[in-house]
Amino acid sequence: MPAASEGGAAPALPRTWRPLGPRIVGLAVTLMLIAVVAVGWFSFDDETRSRFTTLQRGTLTFFGLLYLALMFGLLRSRAVAYADRLVVVNGFRRREFSWPQIVAARLPPGAPWVTLDLADGETCSVMGIQASDGARARRALADLRRLVDGAHPAG
Repeated sequence: MPAASEGGAAPALPRTWRPLGPRIVGLAVTLMLIAVVAVGWFSFDDETRSRFTTLQRGTLTFFGLLYLALMFGLLRSRAVAYADRLVVVNGFRRREFSWPQIVAARLPPGAPWVTLDLADGETCSVMGIQASDGARARRALADLRRLVDGAHPAG
């Protein structure tokens, strides 16, 4: 659906979109996991805790830090629109596109997040606008489409 038919003005810039649902779930799961591990560790008696070797403790710490790094990557996903470009951060990858490079923004039924169609024929996922956010994602997509359409005047 073209952005012109969706009505409304382009959003004020700079504008940042972040996924709400995945951020809430990610933070909640992380806090619950930390609580479970802490309760589990402190429920062991001193003898049981002393049987853990340095290697075992190191392994648990490594996997805990790996989990936190992966969760941080998910939670930092965003899209930021500026007057001259769109910055897309998916996990630990950051990409910048000038507005003329973006041909269309779409969110097909069943897709997890918005996809950008680029002028060179490539696509780019925008994890900062996730379908699981429902109406919030549709409003963000409409705003993004207005910005993309503004870079491609009809004529």
